[in-house]
Amino acid sequence: MAHSFAEILEASVPGDTPGAVALLLRDGVAEEPVVTGEAVRYATDERLADERVPMRADTIFDVASLTKLFTATVVLTLVQDGVLDLDDKVTRWLPEFSHDTVTLRHLLSHTSGLPAHLNLWERPDPRAAIFTAPVAGPPGGVFEYSCLGYITAGWVAEAASGRPLRELVAERICTPLGLNDTGYLPAPELLPRIAATEYQPYVHRGMVRGSVHDENSWNFGGGVGNAGIFSTASDLARFGEMLRRGGERILAPELVTEMTTDQLPASLDPGYRQGLGPRIGDRSFMGVLADTGAIGHTGFTGTSLVVNRELVLVLLTNRVHPHRDRSSVQALRQRIAAASVGQ
Repeated sequence: MAHSFAEILEASVPGDTPGAVALLLRDGVAEEPVVTGEAVRYATDERLADERVPMRADTIFDVASLTKLFTATVVLTLVQDGVLDLDDKVTRWLPEFSHDTVTLRHLLSHTSGLPAHLNLWERPDPRAAIFTAPVAGPPGGVFEYSCLGYITAGWVAEAASGRPLRELVAERICTPLGLNDTGYLPAPELLPRIAATEYQPYVHRGMVRGSVHDENSWNFGGGVGNAGIFSTASDLARFGEMLRRGGERILAPELVTEMTTDQLPASLDPGYRQGLGPRIGDRSFMGVLADTGAIGHTGFTGTSLVVNRELVLVLLTNRVHPHRDRSSVQALRQRIAAASVGQ
């Protein structure tokens, strides 16, 4: 028997996540968003908040690694303008980068060989730590999902354009698409609408709300390529619809085709295929939609976006509130994917 979004989400709160928002677009038409739970429930990892904040349809979430889709899109707009080439060596734009065969394409497809993660906030020179990090193998011949690669890709975009990444995202994506609640470094007056994430006393932050959850992005000021964007379900659905419609108002169709085409050699099999930003056919979060040629991405905070020819599916949770070990929400993502097609 097929279950509704409401039934699935209500069953997930608060065990899997304090709250959630799900939104489905079918052939460009938005269905009613489903909202449940709380945007703020805890004051620490043990104590409930004195004043809990209900989740709303327009709650703003730290979307974590969904930021990578925005970074990739910005890079492709610069390729479209002739400012960048996907096969540019990183050292052309960042001469201090120590790997002279790594290209922009490698960064965007996670085939640079750069490590997945380093605790950069513990390094005296975090930028140099990325640029000198050893690679796992020959660029193009290894797959390592790398936040460091996307931080670097954002810096390439900044070096080539002479503009901060946060401005590039605003001007090249958010403004033309009308994403009024999307961007880096949300203004203080938006705090009442922002979902809390994690209690992080180990970096002296307390309960994080309105500041990027990812410690490395936070260490760089919150405006880098791997994480840091905040958004709502409706804004992310509009971004996904842009991809579904072949780049409307943002990218030429051929660049969206490039973005959503598998970049991996057949010898590399991480369990899904990888485009320039989006994952392709990843059952771990797409569930049954993986069999429909779907593309998409997840965010560590509990967010996900899935796009195929007919659907745009957004699921936003604050599953890391108050701590990251409570739930992976992968099963929840799969159940929502199945419900989107009546299964």
